[in-house]
Amino acid sequence: MIRRAEQRDTPALMSLLLEVNAVHNEIRPDLFKGNTTKYDQSELSDVLRDNDKPVFVYEADGHILGHAFCQLIEVRDNRLLQDIKTLYIDDICVARQSRGQHVGRALYEYVRNYAKQSGCYNITLNVWQGNDSAYHFYQSMGMSVQKTGMEDIL
Repeated sequence: MIRRAEQRDTPALMSLLLEVNAVHNEIRPDLFKGNTTKYDQSELSDVLRDNDKPVFVYEADGHILGHAFCQLIEVRDNRLLQDIKTLYIDDICVARQSRGQHVGRALYEYVRNYAKQSGCYNITLNVWQGNDSAYHFYQSMGMSVQKTGMEDIL
């Protein structure tokens, strides 16, 4: 079952956020600290109350197997850009022990339907170079490269 995350899901979400950070830390230890999360519990509580930042969880048998952190972004009356409503996926994470069971696919499809129902033009996300499994997963879901971020480490 996929549903909006609730405050009671905080421990499971914090555990999954640790997994997300571990992947990023492994790929880019120069940028990501180890053994931490993007949000502390108080910040996560605020996110879960924010209607513009929906968080969805995949739950089976009372256990959270994955999450999707999203953000609705609207551009209006911009001099350069067209008016557009975008659903940005900040994180999709599937618990290590649940990978290969199509949890990520189900979460993405749910988020895609949510974006359509919300009147979004597109879905965007970022994938770190070196996170090949995520990159290939998103390609398999029909996503394509919109832009490329580049760096010159000094």
